[in-house]
Amino acid sequence: MEDDYSIFRKFPSLEQATELKTLLNNNGIETVLGDNVPPVDVTFSGNTLQNEIEVRIKQTDFKKAELLLEKDAEDLIENIDKDYYLFDFTDKELYEILLKSDEWNAFDYTLAQKILIQRGKSIDKDLLNSLKEERLKQLAKPEGNQKPWIIAGYFFMLLGGFLGLIIGYFLWTSKKTLPNGQKVYSYAESDRKHGKYIFFISLIIAPASILFRVVSQILN
Repeated sequence: MEDDYSIFRKFPSLEQATELKTLLNNNGIETVLGDNVPPVDVTFSGNTLQNEIEVRIKQTDFKKAELLLEKDAEDLIENIDKDYYLFDFTDKELYEILLKSDEWNAFDYTLAQKILIQRGKSIDKDLLNSLKEERLKQLAKPEGNQKPWIIAGYFFMLLGGFLGLIIGYFLWTSKKTLPNGQKVYSYAESDRKHGKYIFFISLIIAPASILFRVVSQILN
């Protein structure tokens, strides 16, 4: 089932996504292609949604896939031109790549390690694993206060509109995928409770509101 798959990488084009899909499939990793276009275009974080092609794999395959991409990058690095932009990065900037590996491709992540080692810095698996763990903790934190959306949800709920139903549902159930494939709720427990209340109350008020309007039109 597709629900068993988590987002591994996102690409702006189908061609790039298909290239990764082929590499993973050839190494025994099952993939599913999809896009991030939601059934309802509602964004609570305040960011503008950019439609991308997602390559999804099973969470149990994430580590294997990461190692595969790093190995693929290792092969490409042998022929890297010395004027590649990462060679101008400071040590701090290169460590930032290692910390936020989810924001960089496997090639840059692997090359950053190589450059730091060439500069005499100590890079080992324990350090890389600790950086990834720290990054996961940061990304797993709930997104900022959702009071404006909660207020909007209650407002539309009282109006009897379906928008309250939609806002409540997203606040209550929305999840995000971490770099290791784990799925966590996007919002804090208190915000999710408000979303749940908004959803269920709207579920009662919205149909009642429609019924009232229909009856009013008939009587008039």
